Amino acid sequence: MSLETIFSTEEVTGLTIGGFVLSIGIALMIGLFIAIIYMVKAKYSKSIVITLAILPAVVAMVIMMVNGSIGAGIAVAGAFSLVRFRSAPGTAKEIASIFMAMSAGLACGMGYVGFALIYSFILGGIIMIYEVVGLGEDKPTKRRLVVTIPENLEYTEVFNDIFNEYTKSNELVKVKTTNMGSLYKLTYNVDLKDQYQEKNFIDDLRCRNSNLEIVINKPIEGYTEL
Repeated sequence: MSLETIFSTEEVTGLTIGGFVLSIGIALMIGLFIAIIYMVKAKYSKSIVITLAILPAVVAMVIMMVNGSIGAGIAVAGAFSLVRFRSAPGTAKEIASIFMAMSAGLACGMGYVGFALIYSFILGGIIMIYEVVGLGEDKPTKRRLVVTIPENLEYTEVFNDIFNEYTKSNELVKVKTTNMGSLYKLTYNVDLKDQYQEKNFIDDLRCRNSNLEIVINKPIEGYTEL
């Protein structure tokens, strides 16, 4: 294979740089639209939102590179399946980055270095923009709340009036007994009305739970999203 062939950016089937950029651009717009729709009235993390926004472009890149080549298609399927069997778990963003790197490597391996460079610059720039604007980022008022209460309190409604005063939304996600069953640990996801009222919120909870342990922190993004 000559250097002229390797650095050629035009495929014999008619794929041009203009058509390539247009396809990637439309795929990115569709991905952004899907990510925004996904965020409406749903629980989400920044990692999965950015992944949804760029994934259509990653898939479009792979399809354009293997179009009409059975051998390349089989090789790509085998290579991408290796991602599923990694020993270490990862976030959606990490897995999407692996796919992105593999699709760019696929283009380079097939001799489409020009397309690989354009694709990498476009996707890299888009990811940086999404990071800067905070696409899918948690609101600063969201908290994970763990409250310990004595067993004689009815936990289903014991804090309703306090939550109504300080939170826009709240959800009980976990109940755990502790201290030989004499205490309950309640875990809530809450969205505060005013993050600067957090201390007052905790103080009112302490008065209700007999001054037992209370833990409040920002939710941590998990590693089991994909």
